[in-house]
Amino acid sequence: MPVVAKVQPCAKPKPATEPGGKRVTISEEPKWKKLKKPQRPIIKKEEQQIDESVVRSNVSSDSTCSSDSSASSNETTKKVTSESKSVKRNGFKPARVVPDAVDVATLSLSPKRCDWITQHSDPLYAAFHDEEWGVPAYEDDRKLFELLVFSQALAEHTWPAILNQRDTFRKLFENFDPSSIAQFSEKKLLTLKINGNSLLSGPKLRAIVQNAKQLLKVQQEFGSFSKYCWRFVNDKPIRNEYRYGRQVPARSPKAEFISKDMMRRGFQCVGPTVVYSFMQVAGLVNDHLLTCFRYQECNQNMHNEILV
Repeated sequence: MPVVAKVQPCAKPKPATEPGGKRVTISEEPKWKKLKKPQRPIIKKEEQQIDESVVRSNVSSDSTCSSDSSASSNETTKKVTSESKSVKRNGFKPARVVPDAVDVATLSLSPKRCDWITQHSDPLYAAFHDEEWGVPAYEDDRKLFELLVFSQALAEHTWPAILNQRDTFRKLFENFDPSSIAQFSEKKLLTLKINGNSLLSGPKLRAIVQNAKQLLKVQQEFGSFSKYCWRFVNDKPIRNEYRYGRQVPARSPKAEFISKDMMRRGFQCVGPTVVYSFMQVAGLVNDHLLTCFRYQECNQNMHNEILV
């Protein structure tokens, strides 16, 4: 027996009301008929011709718009790209600042020095570091006595202050002639002043006179003060290999040994710290840092002195 399918009646139009209250008859359609495939928005030619400044601002403000900006003309893209490169180069890379009246080539070629010599150091102190400090002083008793006095004066003055008054020291102390200084009286010591101020404290001045007397005795025993000093290191400077200034000590076991021997002989104000400073400046020990250009030069100077 044939099956008769029931036919659904067509949906009747339903009345609807507009916002103004007017009734309108709308035929209801199935939902699947209402759905339509999404279509790309049609962009008019007028809209494509966007102002170049607007494109630039959009590109720089939001990187997610790069896909939209690719739809623009090749010429606009090249301009935007070149502009972004210039911004990256000029806007974010730190510029190198050079002080006025300073040659860039001079800065780049300046040698590496020890940490305690900086660009703000006294020029006289920097020259002393480059030319004298750590250079082995052989067979020059006046030079060694001068450096010993300066090492003692470090308890009251700094190296820059001493070096700036170096000519005055030499004048007042008879060019550090130990035989002349040994004759200084107490009255003579009171005249050793700079601009009305005493050159050094009373105990330091008396110690210098006393040390000059003991140095003359050492010369008689060993032939020279130089031979007396260098025998403690077997006539060869001690080479330390420090990389950082904080590693350089203020004293050493060798300095303590020399200090005891000197005090036993009657020298005054020659503690281990003073003696180690004297060893550094007189070249008995090479305490230039490994990174300092003077480290190898002082070693070479020592080698040349031995060959002579």
